[in-house]
Amino acid sequence: MTASPETLRDIVVANHILAHEEVVDAYGHISFRHPDDPEKYLLSRARAPELIEADDIVTYRLDGDAIDAGDRRPYSERMIHGAIYEQRPDVNVVIHNHSYEVIPFASTGTPLRPVTHTCAPIGRDIPVWDIRDKFGETNHLVVTMEQGRNLAAALGGGTIALMKRHGCVVTGTTVAETVMKAIYLQVNAKLQLQTMMIGEPDYLTDTEIEECTAMQQAPISLDRAWEVWCRRAAKNS
Repeated sequence: MTASPETLRDIVVANHILAHEEVVDAYGHISFRHPDDPEKYLLSRARAPELIEADDIVTYRLDGDAIDAGDRRPYSERMIHGAIYEQRPDVNVVIHNHSYEVIPFASTGTPLRPVTHTCAPIGRDIPVWDIRDKFGETNHLVVTMEQGRNLAAALGGGTIALMKRHGCVVTGTTVAETVMKAIYLQVNAKLQLQTMMIGEPDYLTDTEIEECTAMQQAPISLDRAWEVWCRRAAKNS
C-alpha cells in the first residue's frame, strides 16, 4: 500500500524542517499514521533527518514489522511510534528527538511549563518517563514493543512526554501542528532556563494555555509558521 506523493512530501519536508530548526541532528525521527490504514504507519529508513528523501519512507505495521523495506534498514526505535499509535487512535503523527535544550528538564525532573504565548501548545503537565523504572539499566533506546507500550502509557492522554536522560516524544493530529509543538517545546525549554537564571518564572495560566493554543494552532498562525519553516529548510537542502 503506497502512500500518496503529497503524504510522502509532507514527511520529507517535516524531517528537513526539524533538522534545520535543530530539533534533531543526525538522530531523531517523525512518523505519520498511514492515511489509508490506521494499523500501519510511515517512517523513514534509518537515516539522518536532514538527508531523507521520498524513497526512504517505509511502511510499518504497528508492531514494527516493515512491509516494504527491502534493503532499507529501519530505525531501532520505531517501536516508540507503533506503540503510541496502538494506544492512541487520536494520534496521527509522532516525533522522537533528543533536543539538547529539553534534556535537562527530562533529567532533573524540573517541570517544563509554558512561559510565553507561542509555547502554549506544549501544555501544562508534561510527564517524565524513566526506562529504568521497569527495565533497569539499559542503553536507553526503546527497541521493544514492551518498552514502547510502557512509554505510551506514561504519555497517557497527553501530547508530550519527556524521556529521562534521553529526549522526548511529541504527538499530534497533523504534521504541521506536531512539528510546531516540537519546535516550541525546544524554544520553551531555552526560555524557561533563561528565566530561571534571573528569577521565578511567571508561567501561563490554564486559561491562557487554552486560549493561546487555540490561537497558535489556528490556520492563520500555523500556516504562516509552516510556510517560513519550509522556505528555510529548502534554502539549506
